[in-house]
Amino acid sequence: MQDIRDYFLFIKNYLKSRFLNFGQWFEGIKDIIVAFLIVKRGKYSSSFLNTSFFLIVLSAFVGGPIIAENNPFLPNLEADSKYQAAMVAYNPYENSLSTTISSKPRDSIVDYQVAAGDTLASIAKKFDISVDTIKWANNLKTDTIKPGQILKIPPVTGIVHKVASGETIYTIAKKYKTDPQKIVNFPFNDFADLDTFSLTVGQILYVPDGVIEEAPAIASPKFYAQIQAGVKGSSNFIWPTSGLITQYPVWYHMALDIANPSYPPVLASDTGTVVFAGCVRYGYGCHIIIDHANGYQTLYAHLANIDVSPGQGVTQGQKIGNVGSTGHSTGPHLHFEIRSGGSLLNPLNFLK
Repeated sequence: MQDIRDYFLFIKNYLKSRFLNFGQWFEGIKDIIVAFLIVKRGKYSSSFLNTSFFLIVLSAFVGGPIIAENNPFLPNLEADSKYQAAMVAYNPYENSLSTTISSKPRDSIVDYQVAAGDTLASIAKKFDISVDTIKWANNLKTDTIKPGQILKIPPVTGIVHKVASGETIYTIAKKYKTDPQKIVNFPFNDFADLDTFSLTVGQILYVPDGVIEEAPAIASPKFYAQIQAGVKGSSNFIWPTSGLITQYPVWYHMALDIANPSYPPVLASDTGTVVFAGCVRYGYGCHIIIDHANGYQTLYAHLANIDVSPGQGVTQGQKIGNVGSTGHSTGPHLHFEIRSGGSLLNPLNFLK
């Protein structure tokens, strides 16, 4: 507010000074010019108007740079160290968008016209989704299709669901036998409120890995990650915590989600130096990034608490925090990434 007041005070004084000087000059010669024009009976009135316009334009060119030079609102960016520091501030998400994928991700359903020789299996392979996903999206009871038929192709394996009144991501996930975190992780799902993940009635929601069970099925075995402190994998990384693997790496979520409601400890997957340890409201929430000085970095997100600080050295198997549910999370779990050269890698290729 002080800068604004100073600015307008400067403009006021500057214009006042300019107009007074111009007025004094103009009044000094006005009588002579008017008398001259009267004597000449308007012969030079057109020239006087043109000259006056030229003087106004010239005043703008002369006064403009002076105003700009003395404008208190133009910062000196070279001298403003705080501004420069803000420009190079850490962005914890700058690497999370660099996952290398084979094709451009689709954000919506596309229509596909069946060609001669097509089968559900070949179409599913073409779009990198499951056969059941196509059947569920098109309400197909059999695998029979015919040329010319239009099929709706979802962008991800799972269910395309139209939200009804009273539904939440939790009830929808339960209905389709999947984890609500997978719904939250899918980047093309929208939410009315990012804090509560509330939905809008009638919106289309993609449910990754969701299934429609028509009959009781034998539950598939679940893999449980186990802490292996002091035991190195083939690429020198160990499991960072224990719990149920609720989401495996996919193109839009190149990370492991390890859920555990008991909030167990989180361990450094390998020896290194902590380069970030802090909390943000959304996204990763409370998270840690460790640089292993060999081209790799690991990230541990949604933590309940952080036990290390930036610049601190950690050893493989050292406790760095606890599993939590901060940030973009629906329940206690660890989001674990392995990075190299600004790209996200599949952690399963390293955790053996």
